[in-house]
Amino acid sequence: MTYAAPLADIKFVLEHVAGLGKVTALPVFAEASPDLVESILEEAAKIAADTLAPLNRIGDTDGARMVDGKVQVSPGWPEAWNVLVEGGWNGLPFSPEHGGMGLPNVLNTAVQEMWQAANMAFALCPMLTQGAVNAVESYGTDEQKALYLPKMVTGEWTGTMNLTEPGAGSDLAAIRTKAVPEGDHYRLFGSKIFITYGDHEMVENIIHLVLARLPDAPAGVKGISLFIVPKFLVNADGSLGARNDAVCASLEHKLGIHGSPTAVMAFGEKDGAIGTLVGEANRGLEYMFTMMNHARQAVGLQGLAIAERAYQQALHYARERVQGKPTGWTGGATGIVNHPDVRRMLMTMKCQIEAMRGLIYAAAAYVDIAHNHDDAAERARAQLLADLYTPLVKGWSTEVGNVIASLGVQVHGGMGYVEETGAAQHFRDARITTIYEGTTAIQANDLVLRKTLRDGGQGIRVLLADVAATADSATGLAIGGKLKTAIAAAAACTDWLVGAAKEDPRLPAGAAVPFLELMGILVGGQMMAKAALAAQGAAQGATDGFLAAKLVTADFYADHVLSKVDGLGQSIQAGSKAIMALDEALL
Repeated sequence: MTYAAPLADIKFVLEHVAGLGKVTALPVFAEASPDLVESILEEAAKIAADTLAPLNRIGDTDGARMVDGKVQVSPGWPEAWNVLVEGGWNGLPFSPEHGGMGLPNVLNTAVQEMWQAANMAFALCPMLTQGAVNAVESYGTDEQKALYLPKMVTGEWTGTMNLTEPGAGSDLAAIRTKAVPEGDHYRLFGSKIFITYGDHEMVENIIHLVLARLPDAPAGVKGISLFIVPKFLVNADGSLGARNDAVCASLEHKLGIHGSPTAVMAFGEKDGAIGTLVGEANRGLEYMFTMMNHARQAVGLQGLAIAERAYQQALHYARERVQGKPTGWTGGATGIVNHPDVRRMLMTMKCQIEAMRGLIYAAAAYVDIAHNHDDAAERARAQLLADLYTPLVKGWSTEVGNVIASLGVQVHGGMGYVEETGAAQHFRDARITTIYEGTTAIQANDLVLRKTLRDGGQGIRVLLADVAATADSATGLAIGGKLKTAIAAAAACTDWLVGAAKEDPRLPAGAAVPFLELMGILVGGQMMAKAALAAQGAAQGATDGFLAAKLVTADFYADHVLSKVDGLGQSIQAGSKAIMALDEALL
């Protein structure tokens, strides 16, 4: 079973849930006509199905490896990359000033969903390159932009971000890589681990963005600077110079995404890797968050994408697999799709995929509005919601993606545990998504400790008011009432978090992941309600069942997913003290 992009659903969510029309109405996106959007989506779907999906299994079984000191990617990878470069696809969301198409971020998100679903290991490369472009475009000097952006935007050069070190995982304050000034540049010395696409031969140059410390830097995160360190030095005219002292020491052997080379990078094993400072000294972590926030939304998108891929395969198998007579079934031989519990699993997959798609696309649209709207108040509101959505996109969507990939194995039964069916690959590939670019706990701490407690819950209450407006509009639907009940639970938990922080800071920290799950389910429910409202309004005269299905999946989500909010609320408010109650020695 291969992958087919769910174009009907993607287009529906873009138009009716994420508000693509409001984005394309912004003057900066005047070129994004409905016909152009349609053609972009259709062509991206073809690339996903014809170019990337056939390589997914190959990447798993014949993954990236080191050969004679060089990184060799999976068969077909270079040719697939050339397809993206020749079509200018990497430049879709970037300014025409640097060779991009200047199209909305939310449209790029839809394209990336298809490619991540078709081949997650491959699509990591354009994902990280786009993040690197964002960082250089936002904070680089004019000279740096002119030197690096044109070929990074086209995809002729790729980009990476280098944060993690052997002794400094998520604790970036412990970074030890040093940068020694030398004239107009710096020489870097240190090592980085878990660097996705840290080395490969698909392109002629790789532009590393590296966090390091200057000799006089203050301790902790306030002493981190950001540097551009190219694999090959770049001359003033844009031509390539000497090989830099930045090399791949080895590749990690991983549970999944085998086609993606995850490198251990060594900087300065000889004379020092030459790099240039991005922006001001000691502000590197702030700058890197431009890449990290892009990556966090993109990894959340991977949660959706791998879930969609697992669902498609599970649904196909359930229709084809005939085994036993379903309870209450009066017809002839039929696939296991008609067994009630298999149907329950498939509906659980389907409704949460639709909720995630709405959440992620809406987050991307808020980024577009925050950066481009001409009204300052609209920009501020969109930025607030984008900031609150980001940990939900990354944390909730990846956790749900793991559950759905696991359900995909379960639908297959014993055959799902056998590698030849392919269901196990999706499960293995999905597992990293809750870990890299900040674990679920890091996302939850961001949501609770930074974005809820710092302003006394004011921002969360803005989000809850937004959800309430949707619930009011959906009063005539079953999900409307369930949404109002969930909003009340979320509001009570917000108040509890603010009060508990004054009693014991460990309480909100312990409740953070359940609160993130609660908020993800809630905002996912808002997206399902928006979809149901749009479907209800457009269903008159529809004959294909697509719109009617939206109403059914919204009801299912309300009863099977939104219903979890009350339990989460109880565990947050009543159960947080028990988390640290047991002495460590008794664990």
